[in-house]
Amino acid sequence: LPNLFSFHTDEEKTQYLQGIYNTVYLADIKNRYAIRHDQDLESLIKIIASGIGAPFNPTRLVNTFKSVENVTVSRPTIEHYLSYLIDAFLVSKAERYDVKGRKYIGTLAKYYFEDVGLRNSLIGFKQLEETHIMENVVYNELKIRGFQVDVGNVDVVGKTKEGKSVRSQLEIDFVANKGSRRYYIQVAYAVPGKDKMKQETRSLLSVKDAFKKILVVKENTLPWHTDDGIAVIGLMDFLLNPDSLEL
Repeated sequence: LPNLFSFHTDEEKTQYLQGIYNTVYLADIKNRYAIRHDQDLESLIKIIASGIGAPFNPTRLVNTFKSVENVTVSRPTIEHYLSYLIDAFLVSKAERYDVKGRKYIGTLAKYYFEDVGLRNSLIGFKQLEETHIMENVVYNELKIRGFQVDVGNVDVVGKTKEGKSVRSQLEIDFVANKGSRRYYIQVAYAVPGKDKMKQETRSLLSVKDAFKKILVVKENTLPWHTDDGIAVIGLMDFLLNPDSLEL
């Protein structure tokens, strides 16, 4: 059977990936669940493909259909379609977890593609934001390693210039759990200076427990630790070293 390495042009690779999507994934989902309005299903898949790293829930997706597609799709239909995509191993759902409250937040969730190549082919290799693709790749790798992976939420209290207390929420890209092990992981394309490093690690530093905190960056760098104890790992090291979480 051919594979991506058999093709020499992006167009050939795109056609191959789209063929897999149409004949394997989409056809199977339509036949298995006797879906009549398949255009709505395909639109939903492309909305998710365009929104890697963005939080969704069925209500938000219903509103997106109305505003972008000018189509009315019910919330139960959206919920069913999302479950079909997960069961078909086309996408995976990352729940939101309140780190300090130690509970799941039943609101917005994130959806990542099981195969990033399929995702890219669905949108014609457009919207290739490297940070979001990195996020999807890191998520997939953590799942392959057997972790339960959630999106972390951290409540923090700060002060305005007037001295008033202000509560806000910060996001940790991933909270990875396996047995008694837990890792807090943030993904960043680059951290060129102290300000960017402070921005990317603020949510990690807001968690005061003793579990390891990791920042994965695109740069091919030797693993190192910040003064605050956060491990900084290059993406390739993270993916290729099975013990990268312990570096």
